[in-house]
Amino acid sequence: MWLNPAYFTDDAVRIYRQQLLQHKPRYVVIDQLFNSSPLEQVLQQLQLDHGWQTQKHTYDKLYVNDKKWQNTPEPERFVKRDLWLRNSSTAPNNIAQQFLDYLRGEEFLKFLSRLFKVQLTDKNVADPALNTNYFRLGSSDFVHQHADDSPGREVCMLLYLNKDWQADQGGDLVFQGQHNQTIAITPLFNRCVLFDPASAGAEHWVNAVKAGTTSCYRYNVTSWYWSE
Repeated sequence: MWLNPAYFTDDAVRIYRQQLLQHKPRYVVIDQLFNSSPLEQVLQQLQLDHGWQTQKHTYDKLYVNDKKWQNTPEPERFVKRDLWLRNSSTAPNNIAQQFLDYLRGEEFLKFLSRLFKVQLTDKNVADPALNTNYFRLGSSDFVHQHADDSPGREVCMLLYLNKDWQADQGGDLVFQGQHNQTIAITPLFNRCVLFDPASAGAEHWVNAVKAGTTSCYRYNVTSWYWSE
């Protein structure tokens, strides 16, 4: 249902691996990796007003409350965005939740393991659900420069769910890159970015979403994967 079969053949994986080896940081962009029809249903679920909660991180502490946030100088704040509350829908077959479950399922873990040539597993992950979720950013939100290179974290996945997104709307993912040559990636619908967070130049941030854009929010899935 989810993966587009043309994009995870042996030949396709070889091409992705070549790109990983050529790029610094080690990353690959795959458009249309997933079947678009169910992703459109996921987006419809995410566009409902309920089920979101603001998330705030500082460079010295994650998930801070409003009091801590207000007492933190702006240069020390690095994330303000909305987090989707898993299981927030009362629908028995919530397609948004089904997709999150798939991203931590056997088929997708095997695909990523083949691509990055590392055995990924949730065996030693205390709460895998914390490592895969939806986020949205509006014009007042931000994700400043940071690294995702926690010990044992091998792969980061970003999947964008923004229909008819235009380059002038902002919201680009930007890798630091090497030798001051940044790499900007537009968050187009069904565009998947996979990268090695420990590779040189993998620190990244998100350009601000422009106020007054066609869509109020920039939607994406973020998923982190670990080795044994």
